[in-house]
Amino acid sequence: MWYQHDMRIRIFFLACVVSLGLTQLDAAVTLPRVISDHMVFQRGAPVRVWGTASPGEEVAVKFRGRRVSARADGQGQWEVFLGPLTAGGPDDMRIDGDNTVVVKDILVGEVWVASGQSNMQFSLSRAVNAEKEIAAAKYPRLRLFQVKRETAETPQEDVQGEWRQCTPQSAEDFSAVGYFFGRKLLQNLQVPVGIIHSSWGGTPAEAWTSREALRADSELWFYLREWDDVMAAYPAAMVRYERAHAKWEKQAAKAKASGAKSPREPRRPRGPDNPHRPATLYNAMIAPLVPYGIRGAIWYQGESNAGANEAFRYRRLFAAMIEDWRARWGVGEFPFLFVQLANFETSADWPVLRESQTETLHLRHTGMAVTTDIGNPTDIHPRNKQDVGKRLALWALAETYGKKLVYSGPLYRQMAVDGSKAQLYFDHTGSGLKAAGGSLNGFVIAGPDHVFHAATAKIKGKSVVVSSPEVSAPKAVRYAWENNPENTLRNSANLPASPFRTDRWRDGRMPK
Repeated sequence: MWYQHDMRIRIFFLACVVSLGLTQLDAAVTLPRVISDHMVFQRGAPVRVWGTASPGEEVAVKFRGRRVSARADGQGQWEVFLGPLTAGGPDDMRIDGDNTVVVKDILVGEVWVASGQSNMQFSLSRAVNAEKEIAAAKYPRLRLFQVKRETAETPQEDVQGEWRQCTPQSAEDFSAVGYFFGRKLLQNLQVPVGIIHSSWGGTPAEAWTSREALRADSELWFYLREWDDVMAAYPAAMVRYERAHAKWEKQAAKAKASGAKSPREPRRPRGPDNPHRPATLYNAMIAPLVPYGIRGAIWYQGESNAGANEAFRYRRLFAAMIEDWRARWGVGEFPFLFVQLANFETSADWPVLRESQTETLHLRHTGMAVTTDIGNPTDIHPRNKQDVGKRLALWALAETYGKKLVYSGPLYRQMAVDGSKAQLYFDHTGSGLKAAGGSLNGFVIAGPDHVFHAATAKIKGKSVVVSSPEVSAPKAVRYAWENNPENTLRNSANLPASPFRTDRWRDGRMPK
C-alpha cells in the first residue's frame, strides 16, 4: 500500500534526524560544573582542565595566550594541563572541538576545599553580627562554589553547583567558616581566593572516606560490614515501614479530625541514600572535585563520631580520611586544617574526640584551630564563626604561606615531676604564657591511685607548674578535660591551649 511505503519513508527520515541529533549531542565538548564562569585556578602548579567529547575528537584549550590540545579517548574523556599559572585575572578560556565553549571571568589564585558537617555548613546568615557581615561581603576577587548535597553508590564524575563572585547575595547562605577563612586569606595574600564548600550537617567522617580506604584498614572495615548488614535488611525494613506509615496516615487523619494529638510518625529505615552510609558523600561530593587543582582543605566535623565507642577510634578514621583525600588528589601532602570541637554540654565523649583530633597533628602539614573558649555550652552550633575562620587562616598563613606569626595556641609537649609538683612544657607559647582573666583554672592532677583532684596551676616562664595537697606523687595531669571545659591558658597571641591529658589510663575517672 502507498501509505505503508510513505510511512516507511517517514520513519527512515525521522531515524536519520534522531541519529544526526544524537551524533551532534555526543560531539559536544562539555566541562564539569566546577570548570565554569567565575572560577579560580590554583596558582603555581599545573592546572588540569578536563571534560568529555566524542571518542577521538581533538580538543584544544586556549588560555592566556597558550594553546594545548588532546584527543578524547574511547570513552570520550579528555584532559589537558595548563601552567603553572601566576596569580591574577580575570581572563577567559576557550575550548574548541566540534563546538566551542568559552569560560569567562577566570581568576588565578588560591583554592581551598571546605568540608565537614553542620558547623561547616552553618551559613553566614546565622553568624554573629550577620547583618553587618553580609552587607560587607563585597569581594569580587573572592569566589564561592557551593556543592549541592547528594549521595551516591559509586564515585561520580560531576557535582551540582556554580562559581559565584562574593557579594552579599552569594555570601549570605555560604559557609560562614569558609567565608571568613577565605576573606582572611584574601586580605593577607592580596591574590584571588576560591572556596569550594562541600559539607553536610550531622554526617560522620566515614561517609566522607572512600570504600577502598575503609576496606584497606582492618580496624575500619567494620563500618562497611555494618552497612552491608543494613542494606541486606533494607528491603524487608521498607515493607514494614510502608505498612506502618500507611497505618499512621489514617491515625493522623483521624486524630486531626477529632482534635486529638497525632501519633508519632514512623521513622524511615536507613537505606542506600542515607548520608551516614560509608563513602556515600565521598562518592557524590568529593570524588568529582578530586581532579581540580587546590592548595588545601579545611574541615569542621567530629560531633557525629563522638560516641563512647567511636571517639578514640576517630584518630585512626580521621587520619585515614586525610591520607585518602591526599592520595586521590595526587598532588602530595596538601595542607589539611581542621577545627577542634568547641565547648558544649553533652553526654558524648568530647574530651577523647578532641584528643583524637590533636593526635592527627602527627600527619605532616596538618593544623588545628582550638575553639574550647568560643563555644556555646547550650548550643552545638556556636555563632562565633569569625574566630574559627581566623584561627584556621592563621595556620594557613604561617605554615602554607610562610608568614611570620603565632598561629597556634599552646600544645602540650611533656611533663617533668619534681617531688609533689608536675611541670608541663608546651609548644607554640609565643613570647610567653598567660591566664585569661588572671586566674589559671581547669587543671586536675592524680597520683598512683588514678584519682584526680583539683590542682593549683602557676605559670613559670613558658611552662606551667601543677600541684595539689591531695597528691604527693604526681603521675598524671589533665587540662580542660571536660565536655564544657574552662579554658584559661593562653599564649602571647591570646590563642587558647588545646585540652590534653598526660596519661592514657583506661580506668582514669573524668574530673568532676
